[in-house]
Amino acid sequence: MKIFNSIKSFHADKPTIVTIGTFDGVHLGHRKILEQITKSAHDLNCESLVLTFFPHPRMVLQEDTEMKQLNTLDEKIELLDGLGIDNLVVHPFDKEFSRLTAEEFVKEVLVAIFKIKKIIIGHDHRFGRNRTANIDDLINFGQNYGFEVEQISAEEINEVSISSTKIRNAYLEGNIELAATYLGYNYPLTGVVSKGKQLGRTIGFPTANIKITENYKLIPLNGVYIVKSTFGKKVVFGMMNIGTRPTFDGFNQTIEIHFFDFNQDLYNQKITVCLLKRIRSEQKFESVEALKNQLLADKKTSQDYILSLT
Repeated sequence: MKIFNSIKSFHADKPTIVTIGTFDGVHLGHRKILEQITKSAHDLNCESLVLTFFPHPRMVLQEDTEMKQLNTLDEKIELLDGLGIDNLVVHPFDKEFSRLTAEEFVKEVLVAIFKIKKIIIGHDHRFGRNRTANIDDLINFGQNYGFEVEQISAEEINEVSISSTKIRNAYLEGNIELAATYLGYNYPLTGVVSKGKQLGRTIGFPTANIKITENYKLIPLNGVYIVKSTFGKKVVFGMMNIGTRPTFDGFNQTIEIHFFDFNQDLYNQKITVCLLKRIRSEQKFESVEALKNQLLADKKTSQDYILSLT
């Protein structure tokens, strides 16, 4: 997959089959559209092209929003790369770009730069200044400028109408297994391992504390999770706590992972953990000993679950 950091940096070697969107999560609904553009590109001897934006348009146009996203930009690129897309254009979204009228966007971007032959979009796609143009407008532009428009209906995407918002809410409520069925993969958290207070080490549960630098990345509901990670070719399981460590009177949110049967030094390394199951809420214990006993129970619950996967 070729990656372009702006619309103007793209050069079309062939006519393109285009889709446009933020594609947060690259979930199963998105994949219906993405699979269709790769198929059409193959059938029509064109190249597939995904136009997405960073930062998310809502973060630019609604400056007071604290909207969190399912994917970091790197995660989104990796997911799209695995779907056979020929070209990904990640355009820096700003207020100037948002002022393009729908026809200016069609004429100056889709036609002049992308050499569009066909566009495939979801059922609720709107575009242009103030998002005033809809599918009917796009069909008219297609007739005027010589490209085909194909719409993927909500029913085709999914009977329950998968949406990134629905998935975000599921993670914020701790319902990660439902969310994973919508995404089609286990939710990743990627960060650099940093030195913490090493409190877990004192009770036999050393942890890797990860710092996620992308402040727009959605962190699921506080609690204890079963997770897995890959180091080289080795898959390693563990349990992770998202929370404030109330037993130790903490107040800042931390993400700490205790890996099973693994003692490699991970400090300053970037690692990714994928969430498999949430097993309980975070709670404050009356003593460190009570916390340790609960962690032993959590480990047994986790290992029984991991065994059930094989």
